[in-house]
Amino acid sequence: MTGEPRPNFLFVMSDDHAAHAISAYGSRINETPHIDRLAAGGMRFDACFCTNSICTPSRASILTGTYNHVNGVTTLDTHMDNRLQTFPKLLQTAGYQTAIVGKWHLGHGPDHDPTGFDFWRVLPGQGHYHNPVMLGPGPGGSHEVIERGGYVTDLITDDCLDWLDRRDRDRPFMLLCHHKAPHRTWEPSREHFTMYDDVEIPEPETMWDDHATRAEVVQAMRMRLMDLDPIIDLKSPVPDGLTEDEEVRWRYQRYIKDYLRVVASIDDNVGRLLDHLDHEGLADDTVVVYTSDQGFFLGDHGWFDKRLMYEESLSMPFIVRYPRVVAPGSSTEAMALNVDVAPTFLELAGLDVPSDMQGRSLVPLLSGEEPDDWRRSMYYRYWMHGDRIHRVPAHYGVRTETHKLICYYNDPLGQPGAHGPVAPTEWELFDLLADPLETTNVIDDERYAAVLMELRAELARLQAELGDAPYVAVG
Repeated sequence: MTGEPRPNFLFVMSDDHAAHAISAYGSRINETPHIDRLAAGGMRFDACFCTNSICTPSRASILTGTYNHVNGVTTLDTHMDNRLQTFPKLLQTAGYQTAIVGKWHLGHGPDHDPTGFDFWRVLPGQGHYHNPVMLGPGPGGSHEVIERGGYVTDLITDDCLDWLDRRDRDRPFMLLCHHKAPHRTWEPSREHFTMYDDVEIPEPETMWDDHATRAEVVQAMRMRLMDLDPIIDLKSPVPDGLTEDEEVRWRYQRYIKDYLRVVASIDDNVGRLLDHLDHEGLADDTVVVYTSDQGFFLGDHGWFDKRLMYEESLSMPFIVRYPRVVAPGSSTEAMALNVDVAPTFLELAGLDVPSDMQGRSLVPLLSGEEPDDWRRSMYYRYWMHGDRIHRVPAHYGVRTETHKLICYYNDPLGQPGAHGPVAPTEWELFDLLADPLETTNVIDDERYAAVLMELRAELARLQAELGDAPYVAVG
């Protein structure tokens, strides 16, 4: 930013933290005072979306500022080529100290380990909640294996605070504090183990959604509460004598309480980081971002997990505090995407945004101005057709400010983990104004014929603009 010192960056990202489990976003089920404190001092984005709701692809888009058909990271099994251009590399070249601690999940080895970082210490794969092993760079391209006792969210924060204490105080920094939590299997810390024991968590309004109007491939998915593993996910055998409805309710309470307990650890550790910035006099000069790599179903529509283009999965929490630019307690409903993170950081650092980045800097929005040509629609594509566990179909779609069109093209070809049967193409259309909870698919409603035509055209326009070819059935 012209005339201002180069800011520091603290980028805190969790995994699968739904915006509707943050009290600053109006959560009905929990309180997150430290994330709320961040929102009170900065801007809350109310329409921030991922372009592919699954961990590895979303993280690649955040780092590169490109869509998955460009960066090549389309599924959990397609790891990121670490020669790709990323915002940490560009900041490092410009003199920033750079570090990443926590979840990487973009592959390991010479071609996939983190690059562009002066320091990195990451979890192998998903990592573990308790006593996690972490990896760092070793001699000759090998890995140093770090083993410590403790809880993963606390340990990641410990390492971040240690790095901040050891940094060169004459140079700006970019620190990526990337948490494992609240990813499945939701194992709480000792401090939060009994939290909510005496509380009945409210059920989501759509928990008993019967999916009657949905595409057949959506109805066939395995993401319902009844698909949770009692021992691994719920940590308890199912009690005897429950009716089916009673068992669903029991499963929801077991699931959501552990999810919220691990979120509480995230919130506590966000507080530790904010306190450190205050104590060191860094708060005014540091851009602090809190986000998640995607959203999550918290019993909404009777589901857990993510992947689908439905709002709970599509939406990302995104909160930015930077007192030199951002008005405290502000918010915006302008549409933001995960591909916008990289260009935003680069512009805030006073660097040029490479022309091949497909996202757009959010700096005007942070300054309280929405450009006249700001996006009014977004493109989404989930590639991982028919994975063994969840059986979610491949799909792409378009979301505008008022409607959403989803095409389940059900491509079984060339998709790692494609084990489902070949199904015909199906469509879903939702009116987000009349039906914000997305309970009724109106694809066959003649009253929406004109809207459907417009959305098909917009979907084609976005695919052409972004260079992603639409799926064409063979045979």
